[in-house]
Amino acid sequence: MGLSSYIKRYLEDIAFSPVFSRQMRFIAGPRQTGKTTIAKKKLERSSNDGLYYNWDKKELRNRYRHETDFVSSDMLNLSKKNNIWVCFDEIHKMPKWKNILKDFFDTHEKKVNFIVTGSARLDMFRKSGDSLAGRYFFFKLNPLLLSEIKGRKIAAIKPEKEANETVSKFISTMEYYQKPLENMLKHSSFPEPLLRNNSLFSKKWHENYFEKIVKEDIRDISAIHQLEKVMDLLYLLPSKVGAPLSINSLKGDLELNFNTVRNYINYLNMAYILFEISPYNKKMHRLIKKEKKIYFYNYSIINNEAAKFENFVALELKARIDLWNDICSDKYGLSFVRTRDGKETDFLILKNSQPFFLCEAKLSDTDISSHHYLHSKHLGDIPFVQIVKESGVLKVKQDKYYIVSASRFF
Repeated sequence: MGLSSYIKRYLEDIAFSPVFSRQMRFIAGPRQTGKTTIAKKKLERSSNDGLYYNWDKKELRNRYRHETDFVSSDMLNLSKKNNIWVCFDEIHKMPKWKNILKDFFDTHEKKVNFIVTGSARLDMFRKSGDSLAGRYFFFKLNPLLLSEIKGRKIAAIKPEKEANETVSKFISTMEYYQKPLENMLKHSSFPEPLLRNNSLFSKKWHENYFEKIVKEDIRDISAIHQLEKVMDLLYLLPSKVGAPLSINSLKGDLELNFNTVRNYINYLNMAYILFEISPYNKKMHRLIKKEKKIYFYNYSIINNEAAKFENFVALELKARIDLWNDICSDKYGLSFVRTRDGKETDFLILKNSQPFFLCEAKLSDTDISSHHYLHSKHLGDIPFVQIVKESGVLKVKQDKYYIVSASRFF
């Protein structure tokens, strides 16, 4: 995503806030979501344009070998000496990158704010025991939200204390952003194909997107030699979106054992191709307790209209919840409800591990099914929102059951 076609992201106001003090800002997430763009934009606004360093470049790696503290040299040319912003992009591809980063941070922490951007390996390696503890905060940049495209302020998507107040706030806008919604479903929520708004460009972009991640990111973070099998799995999974995923249903098609398929799915998660949500298994009897549902960050790979729309809703909710967890003292989560007789509500938003409100994705304005009322009641009389693709819809029943267009709710 180039700076010439720039949409301000909510994460900028969060990650670069002074509240996070001296700590480095680690920003990870799917490829091509704009991590480098927001970092460069921050440097530009801080008059630190020349302090962006891409460790993918051989010239920079060679410079480091001869001048281990090149940042000091480059800062000599700056007019200001404090509140300086530096970005290290893809530094996690360097051997012993944590030690390198630790040295830079310990040397410059009183003058410099470090931004560290990357994708799969950055997230993976930070989870292992490391020497950077206490020196960074981690943030995740998801694909674009509908409200970001329309330029709404972050306060508009921040949850209220009570669930019904939160839902009421989200539907309070009188606008239906149907055209941007349709464009997202057509081109995905990734900035470049969405802003290009060209079907041929999108087709080629998305084809290259998945192949590049498998051949580069998954190769780098795994010991998998049969990457073609990962691609085979990748193209089997779109038909599984929206239902609890059975590994057993995949292993025969792939001629692989259960553990191998499970490992492949784990790597697809690590590489930000997939995200999973788990079933909620408290307070209600006869709930399934094991199989998760999978969704794609890049839902262009899904052909079924209903499944694609459900994936869109899942991604919007997941991205919002990630932001809520960065700006709120409460802890939010995303789950789903499914009983053993197959009665399911697509999404359950959790607040501090307790049910907050329920959501269901539908293509058109239809009546609320009876089991959603039961789920709402059994989970503590929480609100239920049926989010529909159809435009111009808003219905409120019994003050806590809603049918609303996605283009208004999001």
